[in-house]
Amino acid sequence: MFLSVVIPTYNRLPILEKCLRALERQRLAAPISDYEVVVVDDGSTDETVAWLGQHQAELPHVRLVQQDHGGPAEGRNRGVDHARGDVIVFIDSDLVVTEEFLLSHASALQRSWQEQGNRLCFTYGAVINTANFEEPTSEPHKLRDLSWAYFATGNVAIDREVLERSGLFDTRFRLYGWEDLELGERLRQMGVVLVRCPSAVGYHWHPPLSLEQVPRLIAVEGERAKMGLVFYKKHPTRRVRFIIQFTVLHRILWELLTLGGLVNERSLRPLLAWLIRKGQAAWAMELLRLPLNRIGVRALYAEARAAGLR
Repeated sequence: MFLSVVIPTYNRLPILEKCLRALERQRLAAPISDYEVVVVDDGSTDETVAWLGQHQAELPHVRLVQQDHGGPAEGRNRGVDHARGDVIVFIDSDLVVTEEFLLSHASALQRSWQEQGNRLCFTYGAVINTANFEEPTSEPHKLRDLSWAYFATGNVAIDREVLERSGLFDTRFRLYGWEDLELGERLRQMGVVLVRCPSAVGYHWHPPLSLEQVPRLIAVEGERAKMGLVFYKKHPTRRVRFIIQFTVLHRILWELLTLGGLVNERSLRPLLAWLIRKGQAAWAMELLRLPLNRIGVRALYAEARAAGLR
């Protein structure tokens, strides 16, 4: 089994370095014959391309593919086009994996293929969120790390032929969000089964919350709303409405939890600042999710009204 790890990246050099060095430390055994890491640079304006060129000898498994800034969907498709493996592993460029990562995915895939008698499955590894840049793999697993997403490309592996039969990622998803779960809907319709692989662990690094990040987080909710509508237009089902929070239930829920908008990013600012000063940025982020969810749902309904949808 030859694995191709496909990683789109955009201006994430510091954590990308940790990501790639971890992938160079993989323990190999059957069923893996070899692997490669295909990094697709999405038009980065930092030193990503130069750094990769300077450290090529230290990263023998890494191959660089470059494109103009087109978003992660286009980047992942381009990575698959350049990949040589019969199994594709997708991770994000801010994920730091353990030494057993690829072997865990490969073993779980092979076991599932044998049990099912076909290759209609993908493995979904564990993602542990951390703000610890120096030692990301020291983070313990937390309840909020659990995810029920189907084909979230932060940590999945799939047979290449099955993936290509699905049609790959829809490149209309150029902004933030939903391109992976939309592909997941098509895989589900093909009868592709999710196989959980908790031993394939990746530590998803993100900087601790600061108040300066709040405007960008609000902007991301607007992008998610636009891409959520693209998702729903392709799959106008109750299931997708629930995934993207395009339901009356979600509107009522976030209005109630934010007291009709009284709990917002401005009214929470003193409390958020206090939590951040106390070293509780993770809890500050969880609290901020209340108004962010309300903003996202309202933006989605506004996009739907503009498009003539209800």
